[in-house]
Amino acid sequence: MAKITWKPGTMVYPVPAVLVTCGDTEENYNIVTVAWTGTVCSDPAMTYISIRPERHSYEIINRTKEFVINIATEDLVKATDFCGVKSGRDINKFKEMRLTPEKASKVSAPLIKESPINIECKVTKVLELGTHHMFLAKVMAVNVDDQYMDDKNKFHLDWANPICYSHGQYYGLKKSLGGFGFSVAKKKKRRR
Repeated sequence: MAKITWKPGTMVYPVPAVLVTCGDTEENYNIVTVAWTGTVCSDPAMTYISIRPERHSYEIINRTKEFVINIATEDLVKATDFCGVKSGRDINKFKEMRLTPEKASKVSAPLIKESPINIECKVTKVLELGTHHMFLAKVMAVNVDDQYMDDKNKFHLDWANPICYSHGQYYGLKKSLGGFGFSVAKKKKRRR
């Protein structure tokens, strides 16, 4: 088997597909689908989103310096695609997709009620990188839907069927292949 060399491109896939909400009043609430997102630091908790400057949400986030990352699920895949191809300049995506805006605890941007996790963020820096500008942000609060909590108070995102994005396609995540540290964990002794 031989390797083929391509020109530089974005090949780190799959990536999360998320619904980013923004706006500081009900009249300017908007949703944009983002695949360029992730964790950048755990203490302090920080994340980022990268958006093209011509996007409607870019203007809103650049002005308010706040947004919410709402984790997308298989139930939200149609809304995820729709909010990525339609502009909030032309339509109200909350109404069009029958999504429920909820008040956030730390930022003005709304949460999406139907999302299992909502991550409230305040922008600390904007990096103008080229086609996309990166909004680095501090995580202000994380909201989780209690229906995904077990009786031991452990959160199960897998119950919500999160999705990812890879090369123009949305995918579900079907099964766990191992927990963190499984490769070095000692086998438990069987009791007799």
